[in-house]
Parts: sequence; structure tokens; C-alpha cells
Amino acid sequence: MEKNFKQVENAFRQKLQEVSEMKELEDIKVQFLGKKGELAQFMKQLKELSNEKKAEIGKGVNRLKVLFQEKIDLHREELKQQDYKQRMQKEWIDVTTDPYQTEPGSWHPVSLVQQKLEDSFMAMGFQVLDGPHIETEYYNFEALNIAAHHPARDMQDTFYFEDGHLLRTHTSPIQIRGMEKLTPPLRIVGPGKVFRCERTDASHDSCFHQFEGMMIDKDISVAHLIYFMKTMLGEIFESDVEVRLRPGYFPFVEPGFELDMRCLLCGGKGCKFCKKVGWIELIGCGMVHPNVLKAGRIDPTVYSGFAFGIGMDRLAMMKYDITDIRPLHGGNLSFTRCFAVQ
Repeated sequence: MEKNFKQVENAFRQKLQEVSEMKELEDIKVQFLGKKGELAQFMKQLKELSNEKKAEIGKGVNRLKVLFQEKIDLHREELKQQDYKQRMQKEWIDVTTDPYQTEPGSWHPVSLVQQKLEDSFMAMGFQVLDGPHIETEYYNFEALNIAAHHPARDMQDTFYFEDGHLLRTHTSPIQIRGMEKLTPPLRIVGPGKVFRCERTDASHDSCFHQFEGMMIDKDISVAHLIYFMKTMLGEIFESDVEVRLRPGYFPFVEPGFELDMRCLLCGGKGCKFCKKVGWIELIGCGMVHPNVLKAGRIDPTVYSGFAFGIGMDRLAMMKYDITDIRPLHGGNLSFTRCFAVQ
């Protein structure tokens, strides 16, 4: 008889594991605890048994009744919780929103600049790529010709994780990943958020946005670089802008340049944003270093290219006359509503 009890208990546990709906649970309750259920069949045998066996069967039946009821009640609560979570996902309503949409939505100024940049470069045949915020040292530094001793790899500049990963300090890793997947000729741009251990002031923050691009083909020169940079800035500011190109050092380009634009906020007279010099350091650019091409599995003896990186936050500040970078990341609705779609 104990063997039969064990078989019934095992059958009950097996069926309970397969239950996913409340109706199935009720069917199991009827099957095992109902008037004609499995346990009721044991009670029908009592008339034919001795008093000793009756006590044994009654004890076993009562034990299983308590066990089955506890398991059913517990499973019922689990199904209720699952149903509640599913309903919350499907029927959830944010009661803090305006149901009548009395206030128009608005784009963030950095988003407006990014859309403009993407549209401009896609019209020139560039492909928009994306990449992870958490990077490896290889993609963020080594593949970009940044040696282990370079100051950019020190803790004061980069946010590191305990496992050796880091928050990307620029969107240049997107270019490496793009070169690995695509074959020349290629034109790619990579917008995104980047992170550095910067002291916050009117023009710097620890989290900001970059837009980087790369063009690789045969016989690419600095002339191509200048043309695309002037075209990009003309599209953004919808007018001719005054720029200057001066030598600059970046490990991933050779030669490297700093492209400055005359400050549009003060017209070159000098203000807090341009640090009283009249010019804004806007774009780091240059011809792609042969080591970077090799890291991207491209033969530098056959192909050449240019690369650039620009801060979208600074572009937005110049375009919309914003004198401080901090409101861009402050989440102030009064500020973002200034850019509401009319």
C-alpha cells in the first residue's frame, strides 16, 4: 500500500510541474482530491481491510491530502503572481503623463545635431554603425595604436571595471569593428555616448557625445578630409563657417590635425565658452595610421584613409547658442522644451 501512495505522490508532483494555467491546476485538484479522485479510491478499500490496515491507509491519505493541498495553494499563488506581472506589462499606464498631450514633445539638442550629421553623411554615401559602451582595452586603445604607457590609459582619464573592461573614452572602437566586418572601399560614421574622468566646467563633462567617421579607399588624401569636414560644418550651421587647420597629435592618425572653428557665440571676440581666444577646438582628424589599418585587417600599402572625431555637445552649443554644457545633461524639462517641435 505504501508503494501505491508513493506512486500517487510522484504522479501528482509530475503533473504539477507541467501546470501553466489556473484551469489546469483545478483539474489536478479534482483528479487527486476530488470525490472520485485518486485519494478517494484508497478510502473505498477500507471496508475490506482490518482495523490495523484502516489506520495505516487513513494516516497515509491524510498525509497526502495535506501535502497536495499545500502544493496546490503554493502553485496557485505563483500563477497569480505570473498573471499579475503579465497584466502589468500589457496594461500598465503611466498616470503621470498628460493624457491630452497639451504640451508638445521635444528633441534634445544633441539628438537634433546627431540626426543632422547622420542625414548629411548618409547623403554622401556613409554607413552609420553602432558599438557597445563597455569596451575592451584592445578596441579602445591597442587597435588604435595607443600603447600601454600612453597617458590616456591612466585611471584619471578612463573609467575601468574590476575585470579589466572599461567605459569607452571615444567612439573610435566603432571604426575598428567596422573595418573588421567591412571591406574597402568603405565610408562609416559612428555616433554615441562616451565617458572620461573629466572635471566638469562650462565646456567639459564626464559623459558626452561624439561623432566619428572614417573613409578608406585607394589614393585618399588630406584634400578629401578637408572637403568632407567643410561640407559637414556647412550642413550643420547652414552657412559658411571659418575654420583653421593646425598640426595635432593623435596616436591613431598620421599626420594629425586639430580643426578649429571661429566661435559663433562671440564672433571671434572671445567669451567664456571659447576661453577668450575666439576659436573652438572642434574636430580631431587626420590620415589613418598604418597600424590602425592593420588592426582593421586592411593592407596599408594598398589603401589609405582619413578619420575624424567631433563632439556633438559642442556642436549643439554652437548651433543653438548654449553657453554651458551642463544643462545638456541636467534633465531639466524647461531647458529641453526650448527645442519643442512646433
